Amino acid sequence: MTLLPAAGAPGQDSPVLTGRVGVEVELLAPRGSSRAVLAAELARRCGGTVEPTFHADAEPSLVPGMGRFLHLTRGFCVRDRDGAPVCTLVDDITLRADLDPSARPQPGWYRILSDDARLLRLVSRHADPAADLATVLEPVAALFGARVEEHGAVRRLNDTAGATVALAAPAPGERERPCEVVTPPLAARHLDRLEELLAPARNLGFTVPQEAAVHLHLDGGPYREVSAFRNVVRLFALWREPLRRALATNPACTRLRPLPAALVDLVEQPWRGDWPALQRAALGTGLTKFFDVNLTKLLTDRPDRDTLEVRILPGALHGADIVARAALVEALLRRCRRPEVLPAPTTASPAAAQAELLALAAT
Repeated sequence: MTLLPAAGAPGQDSPVLTGRVGVEVELLAPRGSSRAVLAAELARRCGGTVEPTFHADAEPSLVPGMGRFLHLTRGFCVRDRDGAPVCTLVDDITLRADLDPSARPQPGWYRILSDDARLLRLVSRHADPAADLATVLEPVAALFGARVEEHGAVRRLNDTAGATVALAAPAPGERERPCEVVTPPLAARHLDRLEELLAPARNLGFTVPQEAAVHLHLDGGPYREVSAFRNVVRLFALWREPLRRALATNPACTRLRPLPAALVDLVEQPWRGDWPALQRAALGTGLTKFFDVNLTKLLTDRPDRDTLEVRILPGALHGADIVARAALVEALLRRCRRPEVLPAPTTASPAAAQAELLALAAT
């Protein structure tokens, strides 16, 4: 249940975002289609181009003693006629329930696997994401002075000592259908920009997957100090259930969990404005990106992307739904930047606690 007003409801102003935000929207292509089809349509509409790219992720391993495989899958960066990025469309390994795991691999769709993140980054840098499976590892083989071996449909690259560098294999089970739409930071016209991406997806028959979520990436700079960081932790820890209720978090979404208790206890200590010390201590609390909020980028002074990532919005196919929920998140985070400590809920009633949360946002 959510108590958020309907976006654009009669007699109400539609919610508006005021800050920069990057958005990730998880969609699913209809059978027989793929994220490549949406990329081509978006490029056509803006008079732009499609640039193949690799997307890095990890998946469980069936090999005994190896917890996971790292892999690259095919993605597509859409650029407008001036070369500016419009969005990137990539796979998301968490989207599984709507796919047929026994479906035959489709031509042109493959994954590159390795057990070493450094080797996979090397492959991503030198392999051509527009190449087919048969040739994609050849430029990397040249770096090692080795040759690519054929094992049925699989291509294996070993170094000259026989150690495996990477494998390229057909992508099974309709992995061409998941489509995470990743926007660049949006500074204005958030609703219009989202609809420019989602309206074509709806027209092509894309749907919301069972496990879908929407992720928001907000500028991390304001939360790189003790009081704001403490308030963010209190918001997502003490207000977890009211917040998830207000946003209608998808219960089927994976890779979400409460913030570590050690972090919640840590921020309550008297840090007296010593942000570097709090940064170092927070690194030891078990934080990863796979919590309700991803705070890991705040714990280093040289992040690849300086953002705070909110991961608990439900899947959506309309920009108005995303903006309405993002406006609530933005308002609550604005409250976190005030120096006063964010209070805890005063009631155990879910409905009353949610009303208190919305009142906090209104301040």
